[in-house]
Amino acid sequence: MKVLVLNGPNINMLGIREPEIYGRATYDDLVALIAARAGELGVEVEFFQSNHEGALVDAIQSAYGKADGIIINPAAYTHTSVALLDAVKAVGIPTVEVHISDPDARDEFRKISFVRAACQKTVKGKGFAGYVEALEYLAETLAQ
Repeated sequence: MKVLVLNGPNINMLGIREPEIYGRATYDDLVALIAARAGELGVEVEFFQSNHEGALVDAIQSAYGKADGIIINPAAYTHTSVALLDAVKAVGIPTVEVHISDPDARDEFRKISFVRAACQKTVKGKGFAGYVEALEYLAETLAQ
């Protein structure tokens, strides 16, 4: 089983960016946490982070026929990108949307998620543990 973990803009700045919201742990810490749990579950994971919408669309399209599941934190593109929604719809790969913070508890504009319409599940406000929850969900769901 192979899962693609996609992260959008500014996720590479974890540990620096608004630590009162996102904490002090880094993107490398996040990758290590997910990889460790994936190893325990026997799931192969591939990671991709970009600050560019088109690169994220390309990564989703490239997953077609290669990945069994996608975990996506579109970050700011959550609220603006129909392109990411369309890409997830196009490939038809089971996808889970993840947010480190709870966007619904923040600015009004953050309550809108375009990509959510193409996702099987959304995990929000659970910090890095949300990614692990998403991974466990996909591992269980895809194993059936």
